[in-house]
Amino acid sequence: MNTREKGAQKEQQVCACLLSEGVVILEKNFRSRQGEIDIIGRDGEYLVFFEVKYRTGDRCGSAAEAVGNAKQRKICQVADYYRMKHHCTEDTPIRFDVVAVDGEKMQWIKNAFAYVSRR
Repeated sequence: MNTREKGAQKEQQVCACLLSEGVVILEKNFRSRQGEIDIIGRDGEYLVFFEVKYRTGDRCGSAAEAVGNAKQRKICQVADYYRMKHHCTEDTPIRFDVVAVDGEKMQWIKNAFAYVSRR
């Protein structure tokens, strides 16, 4: 199994976990010119943009550490496009979560980072 296939498999496992926690999955692998968001869902009143990161070991750091500032900015840009495309109002509560998968351990980090403006 190559890296892309393994990543897709982990995203499926994450989706199953989120569904069991009551999250409604709206989109998977939402793409724009700016980039991609792995999963978009509803958790209660929140529109949530999920980044899934998988690491087999800690040689290159933990999965959660892989979502740095540049990745956060990119996710926020794609989220802006999604919100515009789906006519979300400014008062729609949003959240940026990371689901870090280190080996077989899965950690859902709610509100992992704040919205980063393009400016």
